[in-house]
Amino acid sequence: MRLFLLPISTRRTLIYCQRLNVTTTNEQTNLALRWIDKGSVKAASLWAGWEKKESGWQKWLVNRGNAALRRIAYEEWGLKSIPALSTRRKAEELKEKGKKTVEVSFPQSLIPEETVTELLKKLGTERQGLHKRSLYWCFVGMPVAAPFGLIPIVPNIPFFYLAFRAYSHWKALSGSKHLEFLVNNKLVTPRPSKILDELYSTGKLSFDTPSVSTAEKSSANLNDLEEKMILHKSDGKRIAEALELPELDMELDRAVWQVERALKAEKEKEEEKKDLNEAQKKK
Repeated sequence: MRLFLLPISTRRTLIYCQRLNVTTTNEQTNLALRWIDKGSVKAASLWAGWEKKESGWQKWLVNRGNAALRRIAYEEWGLKSIPALSTRRKAEELKEKGKKTVEVSFPQSLIPEETVTELLKKLGTERQGLHKRSLYWCFVGMPVAAPFGLIPIVPNIPFFYLAFRAYSHWKALSGSKHLEFLVNNKLVTPRPSKILDELYSTGKLSFDTPSVSTAEKSSANLNDLEEKMILHKSDGKRIAEALELPELDMELDRAVWQVERALKAEKEKEEEKKDLNEAQKKK
């Protein structure tokens, strides 16, 4: 597999894992995993059918569902792209230590090579507590939602949603632990990407915008720097095409949308606080 570090703003970075040389192993033929895969395929097929409907509760549900999926944190989606660390995979990766490592591609113009390992460690650990708690509450809520399945015709949406979120949190937690394992055992190798540097240099980031490297080197003044967007909506497709990873377009589009909303909300909050302080001074 190969990891990509893709700055979204001057303080936030998306991690994405590209699977390489995927082969069928004993762990992939595990009965539980096969049932999950079959269920995922069936659910995807049902969802696609509902999307084609012009109206009705199925269409309404799909629109609401897609909106909810868009709001799931981009960090969670990124961690979910990293495969779970099974006992077999752990043994294989430790066996290859010193011979084969996981490459990490990143734009060196924005992320200094010496900070890559620390950034990976942060991305692998900062959300573990959140996913553990959320997974627990999903399991608590599923038995409560189960009786809704007795209602005829309408599917048990609360139960299925909690089941999906539980699986999603488990995937993200597993991905974060795998990433932490790779960093702790020095199984990652930073590889500056000329392609990413070119893509970011031709983007819409102005020259006077503080870069990620500036923020990292001046960590003491990090909170004083105004966070700004590095990527914009149209950049996702351009990067996905250049890296030949079509699925990355959706990941970047979601991340850009979420970070733009977060920065807008923060700015509005700061302006409200400023107006309140000025009003209090006038009294």
